[in-house]
Amino acid sequence: MPPFPLFDCDNHYYEALDAFSRHIEPEYRKRAMQWAQIDGRTRLLVGGKINRFIPNPTFDPVAKPGAMDEYFRGRNPKKASARELFGELEPIRAEYRDRDARLATMDRQGLRGAIFLPTLGVGMEQALIDDVPALTAAFRAFNRWLDEDWGFAYRERIFAAPYITLVDVENAVGELEWALSRDARFVVMVPGPVMTPIGGRSPADPMFDPFWARANESGITVLYHGGETRYTQYLTDWGESGNTESFRITSFRSLSSANPLQDTMASMLALGLFARFGRLRIGSIENGSDWVFHLFEKLAKAFGQMPFLFPEDPRETFRRHIWVSPFYEDQLASLRDLIGVDRIVMGSDYPHVEGLAEPASYIKDLENFGYTPAQCEKVMFANGAGLSRRLS
Repeated sequence: MPPFPLFDCDNHYYEALDAFSRHIEPEYRKRAMQWAQIDGRTRLLVGGKINRFIPNPTFDPVAKPGAMDEYFRGRNPKKASARELFGELEPIRAEYRDRDARLATMDRQGLRGAIFLPTLGVGMEQALIDDVPALTAAFRAFNRWLDEDWGFAYRERIFAAPYITLVDVENAVGELEWALSRDARFVVMVPGPVMTPIGGRSPADPMFDPFWARANESGITVLYHGGETRYTQYLTDWGESGNTESFRITSFRSLSSANPLQDTMASMLALGLFARFGRLRIGSIENGSDWVFHLFEKLAKAFGQMPFLFPEDPRETFRRHIWVSPFYEDQLASLRDLIGVDRIVMGSDYPHVEGLAEPASYIKDLENFGYTPAQCEKVMFANGAGLSRRLS
């Protein structure tokens, strides 16, 4: 255990069965999320269709934390399939759905605080993208469940992030205002273009400025977490199956480079979002850090060619406004040298199979890449804890 407290920027809950339905407005109940028994299995219906984002969305039973750790480090000597790598499933643990039980787990893990993020929720926006009223209603319901079961700043330790979709900017501003009134410190989105009723738009398009203006004024941190995005279409264009189930493994998917997070950040820099809103804080969670190196190469070239299109070197803008939670298996020393240790935060992804069974073990990877004790403390505590406090 490190000699300092920890702040984990990537913790997860497993959603209750009624997370999307407990507070749904009655007129949207049949258009949003429902459960059905089909061929003897419990299936999640979204917009009347079976949703396959999560193989078992009841999460009971569920795989053990960190079960695929070695796989995500690039090691699979037994050539095991995804199903085999998941290992033996177990009954869902109390701490995955109960905040007080989770606090006891956090005490054991040495976590002073953590950001709590959706598991199922990050795969639901695209499933309802063709029915915007049902989509916004579903996430209004989700956020009220989240506040009720977890809280947005529970005991100043559990910081659950309500989910915001920008497809309806008026609704997005309303949800942000409601979340702020409930003491939220973070909100979360998925990367990629915003598919509005008038077509796809960059999240940095001025049409979304009312949301960004309020986020800027409030001092909250906006997180982008990996999830289901429009970039799935990119895979089908290459002949990959349209099945978007999590952990679907093919050789092409492991090699392809289309990255919605990279393009989201690029669009923010290209369209001057941070010049318009100079206090914005953006966090990238569970997107790794390979994309940062690719983006910086492109930023250097674009700024060299067209400096008149940017108010300053966009790499400096990035370093001022964007925090990155790298995967523990990433090139951590190179990332530190590129963006600075003050913009790196630890995320264990606990209790997911691809994360760490013990969040504190992240320090071993930092140390292996030459991080000093002071730098380890910044990454594993101070930087994330600082984001949990709104800018005054």
